[in-house]
Amino acid sequence: MANYTEEQWNAKKIELMEKCYNGFADLGLHGTGIRGLARYCGYNTSMIYTYFKDLDDLIIQSTEYCMSRVEQEFMAKAPTDVEDLWRFIDEIPYWTAQKHGKKYRLMYQVYTHPKYRKYGQKFFAGVDERYTEYAKRLEGKLGIPYQKLTPLSFILIRACVHYALFEDEFYLKAQMKYNPEARSGIAAE
Repeated sequence: MANYTEEQWNAKKIELMEKCYNGFADLGLHGTGIRGLARYCGYNTSMIYTYFKDLDDLIIQSTEYCMSRVEQEFMAKAPTDVEDLWRFIDEIPYWTAQKHGKKYRLMYQVYTHPKYRKYGQKFFAGVDERYTEYAKRLEGKLGIPYQKLTPLSFILIRACVHYALFEDEFYLKAQMKYNPEARSGIAAE
């Protein structure tokens, strides 16, 4: 960490994780090594090895960090009240696909690989906890009990991620079917 403050060190590491994760998303996980990533990112390999002990360490840390950021962006777009709920439901699948489709495809490649599966289990256990807490925060804004919001959130997220992965409009519409009675029912609750 010579010549860097801790803040600079952390900022550079975050920059590397983001660039390398995007590199894997563009180049593919398999067959892309440190040299290829370094070229893609405009760095030399020693820069990457300064922050990560090896390729696995880079993959594990960058996937967790970048997908946590995706999750934060998703939550930041959440409805602010019950009237805003339908904007969110209508907008979020397309926003997710456009902005994060490649990242989701890479995340599933990483977390379903036998070498990294335990990291995926850990990440998704955290997702379960974070989205439950998030539903508790939304409960007051939407007037819907968090016990109902939590499973609905997971259905929405699954539909969004599936759409981001495969751009399957039929599946998305089947999951998110427009139902005027349901919309007026939720707004009345």
